Amino acid sequence: MRLKLIVLLAAVLCAPATVAVAPASASTVTSGDVAGRPDLVAGTYLPLWPFATRHEAGRWQRAYRQGGHQPWHLDAGETALAFTRGYLGFTDIDKVVAADVDGRHARVRVGYLTQENPKPLVAAVVHLVRYGKGADAPWEVVGTDDTTLTLDRPRYGSAVRSPVKAGGIITGVDESLRVRMLQLGAKRALGEVDRIPAGGERQPWTASFGFRKGKWRVATIVVSTGGHVADVERFAITGVVLR
Repeated sequence: MRLKLIVLLAAVLCAPATVAVAPASASTVTSGDVAGRPDLVAGTYLPLWPFATRHEAGRWQRAYRQGGHQPWHLDAGETALAFTRGYLGFTDIDKVVAADVDGRHARVRVGYLTQENPKPLVAAVVHLVRYGKGADAPWEVVGTDDTTLTLDRPRYGSAVRSPVKAGGIITGVDESLRVRMLQLGAKRALGEVDRIPAGGERQPWTASFGFRKGKWRVATIVVSTGGHVADVERFAITGVVLR
C-alpha cells in the first residue's frame, strides 16, 4: 500500500510538466454570467492581475510608450511569475517551465526545482490575455488551466456572497488544501480557510469560508496544496464578482 502511495505522489508531481494544455480555458465568462459587467478582458475574461480596470491598463500603456515604463508587462512569463510570487505569495515557484503564446493569449507553466528532480515541476498553467488594443497591450492574468488540482466552484465569472463554497477535483496523497480570496490593493486576504484534508485519484474537495468586501468587485480565489517536496506544489485560481 505504501509503495502505491509513493508511486501515485510521484506521478502527480511530475505529470503536469508533460500534460498538454487544453485549447479552451475554463476561465471564460459567458453572456449574462456577470451582473454589472466589470471591465472584461477581450470582452470575455475577468481582470485578475495586475490591472483592475481597462483604464489602469491603458494608463500603463501610455506611460510605456512615453518612457518605457515597467516593460515586464509585455512579457507573459515575467507577468505570470510576478503574479505567482508577488500576488499569490508563492515565492518558491520561481521558474517559467514553458510559455506558449498564441496571438493575444498566453499560457505559462510556472514551477519550481527540488533536490530530488533535476527538472522543474509544474505548479500551474497560468492563462494570460492582452488587456487593451495594440501590440504593446499589457498581459493580464485571467485564470489557470487546471489538471490534477481544479477549482470548479464557484463558477468562473459568477457573482458570490459571503460565505462562499469552493470546490473542485484533486489527485494526490495526504493533501492539505488552503483556499484564499484575494483582491488587488487589499493588504491581506478577504477571506480564507486552510488545513482541508484531501487526496485520492480525481476525488472531490469542498470548503466554505466567509469574506469581507474590498475596493473592487472582481476577486481571485486560489486553492493550493503542498508539503511533500515544497511548501506549495500546485495551485489553481478562478475569478468571481462580489455582491
